[in-house]
Amino acid sequence: MTESTAEMFASHSIATTGTVDEAAAALSDVFLPVQIAPSDRSSDVHMSLNALQLGRITFGYMRFREAVKIRTAEPVDYHLDIPVQSGMTARAAGGSPMRGTEDTAGVFMPGRPVELDCGDAFAQVAVMISHRDLEIELERLLDASVSVPVEFDAAFDLSTAGGRAVSQAIRLVDEGSRQANGPLAFPIAARGLEQVFLQSLLLGQSHNHSAALSAPRGASGARSVSVAVDMLREDPARPWTVGELASAVSTSVRSLQEGFRRALDTTPMAYLRRIRLERARDDLLAVAPGGVTVTEVAVRWGFMHVSRFAASYSERFGELPSETLRR
Repeated sequence: MTESTAEMFASHSIATTGTVDEAAAALSDVFLPVQIAPSDRSSDVHMSLNALQLGRITFGYMRFREAVKIRTAEPVDYHLDIPVQSGMTARAAGGSPMRGTEDTAGVFMPGRPVELDCGDAFAQVAVMISHRDLEIELERLLDASVSVPVEFDAAFDLSTAGGRAVSQAIRLVDEGSRQANGPLAFPIAARGLEQVFLQSLLLGQSHNHSAALSAPRGASGARSVSVAVDMLREDPARPWTVGELASAVSTSVRSLQEGFRRALDTTPMAYLRRIRLERARDDLLAVAPGGVTVTEVAVRWGFMHVSRFAASYSERFGELPSETLRR
């Protein structure tokens, strides 16, 4: 990840500790039970921990002053560890050691305790992903039930396109967490960020279902597209995902996407963004002068970057949202 020394999720501080017991208790409360020992066998461990919840995904940032060894209990969920300062050597039960750096993250499976040997001044982003939510997202992408758990490759190369996509998704969560009334406060935007992260991980890191995800797409009938369009227009404020929409019209994700492409030359989510742009314009036209800001309207309708919202709005309506608001 770039800007590796920057503290992430800084507005969500959980603990600043100076002892082994306090550090272990804080990590255990946020992630899973752990044991911590200083590498030099001293009694002190200075750690700071920030963390937030996005749906059923936990995003955290931890920094240690001293080199430490961490041993986890048997995890229930998936864990992604991204060193952003110094490095670590990790080994999951039954696996080979892997070296974690700013360019190589570790992905760890449910049911396998992990041992981490972290260097001095070590810092990392740690993400805990609900195993069921990950499987549900995979089933939506595959259009099929998943009977075999996801088995990721342990080493995740962050310099690849998939690695950059996951890093960008984490940065979006970090940016949103710094805003009091930012995207994380709105279900539309928060659910969108959660799905972006899950899909980035499933599509970006190799696993035992990757080949199935690359299989050709199917087709969708015009009626499914028509019903989906009606549902989106009726309730655009709902935090829709492609999987939820496909399920609601009794078709598959791939079939629905192909149907939208053939019928409307767009995707379901792009069509939804167009509807939300229209509703944002309605809000800007209806409000009294000084009653709302462009940023408030943008975030209300799930647009996390005001500059991108303004560009899309201008392209769609031929004027900037601020110009609409002045009128």
